[in-house]
Amino acid sequence: MAALQLSKVLPVFQQNLRCLCTSSVHHAAQAKPAAAKKPGVGNVVLVDGVRTPFLMAGTQYKKLMPHDLARHSLKGLIERTGIPTDTVDYIVYGTVIMEVKTSNIAREAALGAGFSNRIPAHTVTQACISSNQAITTGVSLIASGQCDAVVAGGVEFMSDVPIRHSRKMRNIMLASTKAKTLPAKLQLIGQALSPSAWVPELPAVAEFSTNETMGHSGDRLAAAFKISRQEQDEFAMRSHKLADEATNKGLLSDRLDYKVPGVMETVTRDNGIRVSSMDKMAKLKPAFIKPHGTVTAANASFLTDGASACLIMSEEKALAMGYKPKAYLREYLYVAQDPKDQLLLGPAYATPRVLKKAGLTLNDISVFEYHEAFAGQILANMKALDSDHFATSYMGLSEKPGAPPLDKLNLWGGSLSLGHPFGATGVRLVTTAANRLIKEDGRFALLAACAAGGHGHAMIVERYPS
Repeated sequence: MAALQLSKVLPVFQQNLRCLCTSSVHHAAQAKPAAAKKPGVGNVVLVDGVRTPFLMAGTQYKKLMPHDLARHSLKGLIERTGIPTDTVDYIVYGTVIMEVKTSNIAREAALGAGFSNRIPAHTVTQACISSNQAITTGVSLIASGQCDAVVAGGVEFMSDVPIRHSRKMRNIMLASTKAKTLPAKLQLIGQALSPSAWVPELPAVAEFSTNETMGHSGDRLAAAFKISRQEQDEFAMRSHKLADEATNKGLLSDRLDYKVPGVMETVTRDNGIRVSSMDKMAKLKPAFIKPHGTVTAANASFLTDGASACLIMSEEKALAMGYKPKAYLREYLYVAQDPKDQLLLGPAYATPRVLKKAGLTLNDISVFEYHEAFAGQILANMKALDSDHFATSYMGLSEKPGAPPLDKLNLWGGSLSLGHPFGATGVRLVTTAANRLIKEDGRFALLAACAAGGHGHAMIVERYPS
C-alpha cells in the first residue's frame, strides 16, 4: 500500500516542480566580490562563537529549562571573548518551540548571564534557521550603523516542550474566571467532566499549512530524487565518523563544558554521535512511510537540546577593542519555496544565488557547511545542484551550478551526528565554517540550511587575514 502511495506522490511532485514559480529571495542590486570592501570600512566580523554540548532530548539536560542552556552559552561567550557585559549594543536569540514562561528568551538569558539590563534583546523564530536569522539581524544592525557589537545565538529544548489542554478545556478554564454564581460554576464542572475535554494537544514537527511531518517530506524528496536507503545510510555513517574524529582530535573548540546541576559528571561531549555499521543501520525500520520508506532513525537528525551564541562586531570596533576576528560575514540571503513539494530544497536554491551575489564560483569555496536535516534531504539538494534539468527548469539558470565536493563538505560532522537543536544550529554552522577556514587554510566558506515553511538560507564567510 505504501509503495502505491509513493508511486502516486512522485508524479505529483514532479508536476509541481514543473509549475514552480521563482522563489522569493533577498536580492542584491548588483553582485560584488565578497572581498570588495576595504578593511575597517563597513565590514562585519565574527569574533568567536560557542555552544553547549548538543544532547539528545531526555538526557542530561532534561531537568533544566531553555533559558538555562541559553544563559550558559552566553556566559561561555563572555568568558571566551572577555567582552565587557556593558559594551554589547544588542542581543538577538533564535528559538522555535517557545517556553511560555520566557517568551522573550533573549532577554531572560541575557539578564541571567550578567549582561547589562540596559542592553535591548529580542527573540526571533524561523524554524531551523532561527539563529541564522539572529546572526543576519545583527549584521544588519551593524551594517546600518545602529550597533557596533551584537551577540546572536539560539536555543532549543526538546526535553520539555509545551503540551496544551484541549481547546474545550481551555475555554472552560477561561470561563471559570468569570463564573460568579453557583449554577454557572456547576455547569462548567459538568462540561469539564467530559472525556473529550481532557485529551491534550501534543506538539508535532509538522507543517501547519500541509499537516505533513518533515520526515514524510524527507521521504518523498528522497524518492523523487531516487536517493536509495543505502546512499542515505552511507552518508549518515560518514557524518557520525567525521564527528567522532573531530571530537577526538579536539577540533570542536566551540563546544563548552557544562556542569549541569544534579548531574554527577560534567557534560563535555555531544552525546548523539554513534559510529555504527551499515549492517546495523540496515536493520532499522522506516520511521515515517511504512513499510517502504527510506528515512530511519539512523539517517535523520534527532530531537536535540542545546544552545549557541556568537559575538559579531564592526571590524573597526573589534580592532579598537584588541580582538583578532575569525572571519568576515559577507553576503547572505533567504529563499522560499512551495512547502508541500519543495520543503527541504532551500540550500539548492540559495547556493547559486549567494555565489552570484558575492561574485564567486563554486571553485572559490574551500569550506562547505550544510545543515543535515536528513541524509536524503542533503543528498537530494546535491543532486538538484548537479542537475542541468533542475537548474534550467526550476531555478532559472542556463546550466547546473554544480554540487559541493564531498571532500569539502561537513568534514567535522553535521546535524545528523552532532545534533540539531532547531534554534541553535545556525550559529554552529557559522562558527564551524570560520574554524575550518582557519584550520584548513581556506579563504571562503559557504553555509546553507533548509527550514520549515519551505525556507532556506545561505551565507558566505571569509577568513580574517592572519
